[in-house]
Amino acid sequence: MGSEALLLYDLSLGYNPFLLILFATIGNTLGSIVNYFLGYKGVDFLTDKKYLNPKQLKSATTTFEKYGAFSLLLSWMPIIGDPITFVAGVLKYNLKKFVVVVFIAKGARYIVVSLLI
Repeated sequence: MGSEALLLYDLSLGYNPFLLILFATIGNTLGSIVNYFLGYKGVDFLTDKKYLNPKQLKSATTTFEKYGAFSLLLSWMPIIGDPITFVAGVLKYNLKKFVVVVFIAKGARYIVVSLLI
């Protein structure tokens, strides 16, 4: 809730809502791109070192393969959002599509949060 709280605080100070939402969305999307590349390049290392449970990875992979881009719309959610973007990288999901869908999901979250004020 850190970025949402900061967004609400900055909105309460009267800063430009469009710019706040835009930069919060860009920043959060960049974080998801980092997760994507960790999955894309690091899955073998992480499983070899036992940092990643192969059973959990298989479960996440099955779910992502079933729902694809629709599951990326949940990338804004706490707890499950980061693993979804990681699995997208593991599966080498199209990066352009990934960025568009994640940007939309993250942006929608910040728009909704900004309407709370």
